[in-house]
Amino acid sequence: MPLHDKNKLRANLLDDVYASSDLSVVMPKYKMPEDEHDPRHAYQVVHDELMLDGNARQNLATFCQTWMEPEVHRLMDECIDKNMIDKDEYPQTAEIESRCVHMLADLWNSPDKANTLGCSTTGSSEAAMLGGMAMKWRWRQKMKAAGKACDKPNMICGPVQVCWHKFARYWDVELREIPMEGDRLIMTPEEVIKRCDENTIGVVPTLGVTFTCQYEPVKEVSNALDALQKKTGLDIPIHVDGASGGFLAPFVEPELEWDFRLPRVKSINTSGHKFGLAPLGVGWVVWRDADELPEELIFRVNYLGGDMPTFALNFSRPGGQIVAQYYNFLRLGKEGYRKIHQSCYDTAHYVSDEIKKLGLFKIIYDGRGGIPAMSFSLKDGVDPGFNLFDLSDRIRSRGWQIAAYSMPAHREDLVIMRMLIRHGVSRDLANLLISDLKRCISYFTKNPVENKANEEDSGSFKHS
Repeated sequence: MPLHDKNKLRANLLDDVYASSDLSVVMPKYKMPEDEHDPRHAYQVVHDELMLDGNARQNLATFCQTWMEPEVHRLMDECIDKNMIDKDEYPQTAEIESRCVHMLADLWNSPDKANTLGCSTTGSSEAAMLGGMAMKWRWRQKMKAAGKACDKPNMICGPVQVCWHKFARYWDVELREIPMEGDRLIMTPEEVIKRCDENTIGVVPTLGVTFTCQYEPVKEVSNALDALQKKTGLDIPIHVDGASGGFLAPFVEPELEWDFRLPRVKSINTSGHKFGLAPLGVGWVVWRDADELPEELIFRVNYLGGDMPTFALNFSRPGGQIVAQYYNFLRLGKEGYRKIHQSCYDTAHYVSDEIKKLGLFKIIYDGRGGIPAMSFSLKDGVDPGFNLFDLSDRIRSRGWQIAAYSMPAHREDLVIMRMLIRHGVSRDLANLLISDLKRCISYFTKNPVENKANEEDSGSFKHS
């Protein structure tokens, strides 16, 4: 190596990263650079850009977990090269996935845990779609056996997250979504029964509705469907969207009957990376027993040296999130999950009570009867000099991200703010949030907004 090249290399190693030649110019953004760069410099460029994202710990709009124990970070690093779909190469990861499925089946009171089928997914949305597919296939088998047409399937749900709209469109199913009316913001048994017919593939109650965070009445809906079957002969199954509640109710409200204790519940989906406390990128779907998953939905693949049954929509996926989920199961157990979630509920109650004391807001949901969260609207007839979109925008100046949005069909007039209280949102953080809300309200008292923000100005609400 020529001497001047050695001197250049030595300078690169000794230079402060921001004094380097790499960072003295703007790197290309939309095409690949011609030359390679020092890993320190490339890392710093990416790292600095990511500072412009919001602080995830202050994001009270997302349901997703934003705090992890150090051991989870270590396991994720150790599993960065594990492709969970390759069960022949990584058989222990496959075994860990299977253990998680059976643990969830036990948690959700499956009557035949040894005969349970389920799998991990990239998130609760994929898990929901797998549950929906199984319902459609079972319904189609039943209609064909009866010699009836099976070209007009429908599904009944309350106000749902967008994944169910996607399912209905992608798999050509009529979505009979029960709209909000007046103070009724979730499904009721009466509204479900109005929409049932022989083409109904299933009813999907949500255990933790995205908009209000309330639990829909699974047992009451199941009882109503039992009565409908006695009256008409229609046997309509239930799939529970337990994206959030599936990891809450078993620990904090174990007496609540929403799961496989109800014979009509055939499948359940949940999100491991929400109140399951796992890192982003893992969901779960579990069927009551093997008979509830049609065989024709299972593919058997000879891949990378082994024969594998698979029934997920995705194929190659990292194994770290599955391993981290298993770590949480072992690390926390039922008692640990209960303590963490109860702490979140207690903080949600505290935040709700403190916001109510401000006098400007009507509490829509106070953290009781659903997930650890709270939501509120402005009181009728109150003009505090701002609307909730303005408040959401203003409080971001302190780093807080709080969702403000209009409700869906039939209640678009109702604008609410919603706060999720997750693991890592301590009582101290909650106090800081309340102080910042008061500071924002005081600001608007002195500087009222003349042209108040609307949904288009503030950006559309996105489900997290």
